[in-house]
Amino acid sequence: MSTARTSTLARLRGSIERIEAPGDAYAHHKVTLGHAGADATLQGGLAMAAVHEVFSEGHQSAAATGFIAGLAGRLTPRRPLVWVRQDFSELESGALSMSGVRELGLDPRLLVTVRAADADAALRTAADALACDALGAVVLEVWGEARQLDLVASRKLNLAAQTSGVTALLLRVAATPQPSTAETRWVVRAAHSSPGAPSMPAAPWNAWGAPVFDAQLVRNRHGPVGRWIMEWKCDECLFSEPAREPSAYPQPVAAAPAHRPHQTQVHAHDFKRTA
Repeated sequence: MSTARTSTLARLRGSIERIEAPGDAYAHHKVTLGHAGADATLQGGLAMAAVHEVFSEGHQSAAATGFIAGLAGRLTPRRPLVWVRQDFSELESGALSMSGVRELGLDPRLLVTVRAADADAALRTAADALACDALGAVVLEVWGEARQLDLVASRKLNLAAQTSGVTALLLRVAATPQPSTAETRWVVRAAHSSPGAPSMPAAPWNAWGAPVFDAQLVRNRHGPVGRWIMEWKCDECLFSEPAREPSAYPQPVAAAPAHRPHQTQVHAHDFKRTA
């Protein structure tokens, strides 16, 4: 074996050892998410120049997309963001809305979307984008099971992220988690949003409330895991704890007829059970 080849292999092995080393052997810069519980568990925030995975079920793809957009907003508020999507993702969940991106607090002018024909092309495109240190983050969105995103691919993405300083966010919809070198892995679902403040005028945009996510951290390479209800504040571009618990939100209830209290209670119980 030639000296040059031996040196290259040694350098690659050293890089992989640093990536997979426990504890603080490889220190990351971190950005706070804004949510006190999540930031404490992550020991200061989300690690930059690393790979992070977000998983969701198929019918929760919109929630996962909003959550990963929030992560990208925290990581790269003033630098370009490349979002690589498999064609199949767009067929299943629709195209990214630039007006929706703006409403989440991100700048659409800094967002570059790339449509890939299949998972192989998406993976190659994301790897190429991670080599550009002018970017803030790269989102790789793949729908369904993808054998290409295995442990070897994860190591390559992680090494590319650490080399360029660009963070990789993997959005996996309707997929089963596999072994990887990701710094964190999240499972995201939609949660109840708080209704608009009573003092606000009765307008459609006040009725929806802020985006709220049920975010479960199921993998944290350097610490514990956890689960939180996280509200995304679009104006401040950060996550926070909801002002109130969802169960505390007032809901309109029809008045019970005075002459049929027993039947009304039974019907209400049946409705709650089937709702």
